[in-house]
Amino acid sequence: MDNEVGFLQWSRGGTLMPRVLPLYVTKEKSRHGKIVFYFRIGKGERIRLLGVPGSREFKVAYQAALTGQHLAQPYQQEYARSLRWLIRQYMGSTDWESLGVATRKQRGLFYKQIVDASGEFDCRLVRDSDIREALKRRSKTPSLANNYLKAVRSLFKWARTNKHIEVDPTLGVERLKVATSDGFPIWTIEDIHDFMERWPVGTRERLALEILIASGLRRSDIALAGRQHMRDGIFSIKTAKTKTQVTMEFSNRVLEMIEQTETGDFAFIVGQNGRPMTKESFGNWFREACRAAGVSKSGHGLRKFSATLAADAGATTHELMAQFGWVTVQQAELYTKAADRSRLGKKTSRVIAEQIETVLTPHLIQGAGKNQKRQEKSKG
Repeated sequence: MDNEVGFLQWSRGGTLMPRVLPLYVTKEKSRHGKIVFYFRIGKGERIRLLGVPGSREFKVAYQAALTGQHLAQPYQQEYARSLRWLIRQYMGSTDWESLGVATRKQRGLFYKQIVDASGEFDCRLVRDSDIREALKRRSKTPSLANNYLKAVRSLFKWARTNKHIEVDPTLGVERLKVATSDGFPIWTIEDIHDFMERWPVGTRERLALEILIASGLRRSDIALAGRQHMRDGIFSIKTAKTKTQVTMEFSNRVLEMIEQTETGDFAFIVGQNGRPMTKESFGNWFREACRAAGVSKSGHGLRKFSATLAADAGATTHELMAQFGWVTVQQAELYTKAADRSRLGKKTSRVIAEQIETVLTPHLIQGAGKNQKRQEKSKG
C-alpha cells in the first residue's frame, strides 16, 4: 500500500487506499512499475479501473463496471482533471507566457517529470504531504529541490485561481534549508582597480564595468540596454527576469563614458560584429575580460558589489528593490541587514570605548586608588 509513483504516493493513511479492496477488484503492478486496478467477476471481462480506490474517478469506473457500462465517457470526463491535463492548460496560459524563456525551460523539465510519473493522477487529490515527499526525495540537492517547489507552487497557484482545484497543496510547504554560501563572489576594490588598469576608458569592457556598477543590472538586461532606454540622463528598463521596471539616474561619469565608447545603435555593449549579445554570450565575453585582468569574478559579483555600496550608504530595503528589480524584500534585506549590523557594530564599539574611558581611566592615573595610599603610608 505504500507504493510510491514518482511525484505522488498512493498511500494516504487509509483515506484514498482502503486496506480492503472493493468486491471483484484486484491490484497489479504494470510492466512500467505502476500500481493498477482491475475489475472482474468470475471468468468475465477483465476491466481496467481508473484512479485509485477512494478517488472520484475510481468510484465512477467501479460503478460502471458493476452495471456493465462502457467506461469511455467517465474516462473522458475525469481525464480532464489529471495532472497531465492541468499542466497542459497552464503551459497554454498567459501566466506561463509571461515567464522568462530560461524559467519556462527549467520548469518545463520539472513538469515533464511529473507527467511521466503520474500524469493521469487527479490533480484535485494532490496533498501537501505529496509535495513534501517530493522535496524529501530531492533533498540531496536542496537548491534544485527548491526550484522544483517554485515550479509546482506556480502551477497549483494558477490552478487555484482558475478554479481547477479547491485547495492549493503547496500552501504551508516550506523550502529546504540550503547551507549558507556566498554564491557568486563579490568584487573588491582591488578587483575594480585591476580591471580598470587592464581596460581603459574607451573600451567596451570598461563601459560594461562602469554600467554594471552604476546600475546593478543583470546580464540579461545589460545585454539589451541601449540609448532607447535613456532620456535626459535617466535610464529605465523593464527587467527580463522579474518583469519590473527599474529607473535610475546615471552620473556624469557614466554618461561621459558612454560618449567616449563605440556603442551599437540599440545596445551600449555589442559584439565584434556590432550587434547586441545574448545574455549567455555577454556573460562569457565579460568573464573572459575579467580573466584577462587577473580577476576571477563575474558580472553577477559586480551586481552584489553595487548592492553592497548602496546598502552601506544607507539605502533602504525598498530603495534597493526599486534599483535592482527585486520583487520580494528577502533579497534586499540580505544587504540592508548586513549593512545595519556593520553600522550598529561600529556604533556599539564606540559606546563601549567611551564607557571604558569613563570607568577605567581614573584608576589608571597615578596617585589615585588604594595602591597610592599604600605607597604614601610606607613612605611615612
